[in-house]
Amino acid sequence: MGLGCDTTHDLERCNLSARAVALIYNWWSWYARLAHPETHLEAITSRPLLLNGVARLTRHSGQSRLLLTLTHEAGDQVKTMISCIRKGLDFILTNTPQLPKIERWPALVRYIIDKIFATRPKNPPVLDLPTFHLASSSG
Repeated sequence: MGLGCDTTHDLERCNLSARAVALIYNWWSWYARLAHPETHLEAITSRPLLLNGVARLTRHSGQSRLLLTLTHEAGDQVKTMISCIRKGLDFILTNTPQLPKIERWPALVRYIIDKIFATRPKNPPVLDLPTFHLASSSG
């Protein structure tokens, strides 16, 4: 799909497509950061990692259970990432039940940002840059 209107000369549809792609990319970026807050994961590598599995949803006695079968060779890493996602979603559901569903999204983003800042070093390294002194000339 071309986002530069090379497939259609209808500027309105082209702009709508570009906005939809950007929105989905942003959602995926937040989802990947929820899974792994330490670093930014590129979509081209994180999608196969996080979407390479088969899930089955079962419901019984008012409870829902999701069983994941991972087919990726980095299954342990994927399990850890999915566990982080679940913790984040459980935190939001537990701590914001009074909020309307539309307001839970900003709460989730704040949670993710807090996790990102928590993983950063407390005392970032100080750069030791050389200092230059300008010589004053007296005339």
